[in-house]
Amino acid sequence: MSNQDATVNDISMAQVAESASFANAPVAMSLRNVSVAFNGRTAVRDVSFDVPQNAVTALIGPSGSGKTTLLRALNRLHDLTKGAVVTGDVKLGDIDVYGGTIPTTVLRSRIGMVFQRPNPFPTMSLYDNVVSGLRFNGVKKKSILDDACEQALTAAAIWDEVKDRLKAHGSTLSGGQQQRLCIARALAVEPEVLLMDEPTSALDPISTASIEELIGQIKNRVTIVIVTHNMQQAARVSDQTAFLLMAEDRAGVQIEVGPTSKIFNDPDDSRTLDYIRGRFG
Repeated sequence: MSNQDATVNDISMAQVAESASFANAPVAMSLRNVSVAFNGRTAVRDVSFDVPQNAVTALIGPSGSGKTTLLRALNRLHDLTKGAVVTGDVKLGDIDVYGGTIPTTVLRSRIGMVFQRPNPFPTMSLYDNVVSGLRFNGVKKKSILDDACEQALTAAAIWDEVKDRLKAHGSTLSGGQQQRLCIARALAVEPEVLLMDEPTSALDPISTASIEELIGQIKNRVTIVIVTHNMQQAARVSDQTAFLLMAEDRAGVQIEVGPTSKIFNDPDDSRTLDYIRGRFG
């Protein structure tokens, strides 16, 4: 049996039950006919699905199918890209993300982001990295910052490893520790949604396992949307999976979305199973 075929067996009965249980969960975010274009070329076209609260939604698909492009649209990171245009509706609860009613700085506190490679602020201490978002939002009281730092590092499962060296720079940590530090930094501002763009692709297997375990722990406090090329990882960590594929015009299109147990075992579209089992991609 190949590694790709084995992904179907990665889903335990407990995961099947858990995936089914979120079907009636409140919706954290909703996407309706979301498209993203750069200088007139469509990169993602007409994506529509709901992101269930306190669950993990995985975005899978071949390179170039628009996964990261879609992810970055959810908290308006494309605002920083010249020529980028996002159309359709993206909502955080009842808030229209592109409606102009919420400043982007506030939005990105409520929808955090963890990038592919760990990016701690190199000149800042571990402590200052974690509380940087709170300070940016105007929090100055040291007792509040101290509590938030400890709580965020504890939630990111790294407090015990760094509590005695909070004045050290992030560069003194291993790659896996740096990524957990970045997760702690995102959690410190108490976001409602955490976007993760291939958060383990630059890490070794042991660090990857730690991050995957962490994802399972923190989804009780934050909704997660994760881009991953690793089918085994998607099967292990996610409750819902959305599969994107590149169309003939090279735009990423949504093929299907559903509970991870169904997507990996009984998808509605044969192309989904072909991709999961490594027949193309």
